[in-house]
Amino acid sequence: MTKSIRQARVVLTVAAVVTTVSSLSACDGMTRRQRDTAIGAGVGGAAGAAIGGNALSTLGGAAAGGLIGNQVGK
Repeated sequence: MTKSIRQARVVLTVAAVVTTVSSLSACDGMTRRQRDTAIGAGVGGAAGAAIGGNALSTLGGAAAGGLIGNQVGK
């Protein structure tokens, strides 16, 4: 993979995380635990996509992030 493709992937991943976090700030009706779960899933999905680069790694990252976010909010 060339350097420019890696840089583009990093920029897109960061943009996805920022978009996810900023869109979740509008969810006032959520409990803290629900919000932590959603944020964890978003960050985990973005990390899984950046690391693995396929749908399965994105799904696995989102699931792991959601579980961690849910438990942190306890």
